[in-house]
Amino acid sequence: MRAIVLMVVSMALFALEDMFLKLALARQPLGQVLLILGVVGAVIFARLAAREGQRVLTPALASPALLARNIGEMIGTWGFVTALATIPLTTATAVFQAIPLAVTMAAALVLGETVGWRRWLAVGTGFMGMLLIIRPGGADFSAALLWPLLAVAGLTVRDIATRRIPDGIGTMQVASSGMGSVALLGLILVLAGDAPVWPGPAGAWPIAAATVCGIAGYWAITAAMRVGEVSAVTPFRYMRLVFALVIGTTVFAERPDALTLAGSGLIVGSGLYAAWRERKRQRKR
Repeated sequence: MRAIVLMVVSMALFALEDMFLKLALARQPLGQVLLILGVVGAVIFARLAAREGQRVLTPALASPALLARNIGEMIGTWGFVTALATIPLTTATAVFQAIPLAVTMAAALVLGETVGWRRWLAVGTGFMGMLLIIRPGGADFSAALLWPLLAVAGLTVRDIATRRIPDGIGTMQVASSGMGSVALLGLILVLAGDAPVWPGPAGAWPIAAATVCGIAGYWAITAAMRVGEVSAVTPFRYMRLVFALVIGTTVFAERPDALTLAGSGLIVGSGLYAAWRERKRQRKR
């Protein structure tokens, strides 16, 4: 129960982080927001790594798996934060929930993990839900709806690469390195013409709030995965969509249409089923 509560709390914090980022992006360019988040996050996680006796800079950080993870982090963060700036929060979060299904598919295709036909069916159903939300070729299709797909692709690479990281690299070292890659992405966007602006109090507080929620959410989800069974707490990741729906309707006056809600239901339902099948398979071992 403690692990489940921690997972739900982490999802609430991540939803709040998304809300504050969306507010910040209304006043500041994307590159500046990513640069600030990346630098602050890298410093905080580096301090946490140092407290655990881990070196922040070590040759092990140049491992191919960690480099691949950082590239995935950059692509995924770029896609999701851009989605927050250009499309409704509810829509971005709904598509984002397909990551566990994408990771399941990638684990089978890249890592050779065994995935039964039922979980393949769940993956296919979840992707059908994504199509209902994005509606490619439809009258109301927008190219901005492809940004959360880029986020799913990038963060799938990140999660798959994470499984190949050497055991000697600590969690906080990995987190600090990942946030450093986000800072690098922000710097690249700023140098490419995403000119920074002075945020002022109205622009500074959402960034500060997003940072606090993001760090606290990361701690909560890490604690949840350590004290509880992964298969038991993973389904509660989908609470993030519930929180996003509440925030989207109350803060941003979003009104998701029937197809978006139906697609969200397919993604969540198929993800829960895939998680249940995985838990059942592990119990048989």
